[in-house]
Amino acid sequence: MNVNIALLTVTDTRTFDNDKSGAILVDKIKEASHNLIDRKICKDNKEDIVVILKEWIRQKNIDVIISTGGTGLTGRDITPEAVEEVADKQIPGFGEIFRNISLKTVGTSAIQSRACAVLANGKYIFALPGSSGGVTDAWDGILKHQLDINHKPCNFVELFPRLKEK
Repeated sequence: MNVNIALLTVTDTRTFDNDKSGAILVDKIKEASHNLIDRKICKDNKEDIVVILKEWIRQKNIDVIISTGGTGLTGRDITPEAVEEVADKQIPGFGEIFRNISLKTVGTSAIQSRACAVLANGKYIFALPGSSGGVTDAWDGILKHQLDINHKPCNFVELFPRLKEK
């Protein structure tokens, strides 16, 4: 099953020409035969991020939103707060598993990541670090498998029909 994905890069400095992490994700999305429905770049501004997320969670043709950037500890890192503002449910296991994977690649610096995931209007939102290593760890270690309908014992894709249940 092909998953429809929107990709947001949160940055004060990057453009489409030098957005290395975004480019890595575009390639990985294509390699997995998923569909990149939309791609945007916005500044580290909570209100701007929330506007884009709200627009995307209303679109029927988007299943998953992936953001990269703004998940660290500095004053401008506000992506998790923006994601929280649109969230219906938290997926705490995503951040826990991500930091466990990162521990193997960046050591105890993994503790500085606030990578997270939520459900919003029946869509998954994953907030990844802005580093090329971070997005690679998240995709290769988690998303590649959980966005594959054939991954067993279970995966995020098989839950799509039930995410809006009341």
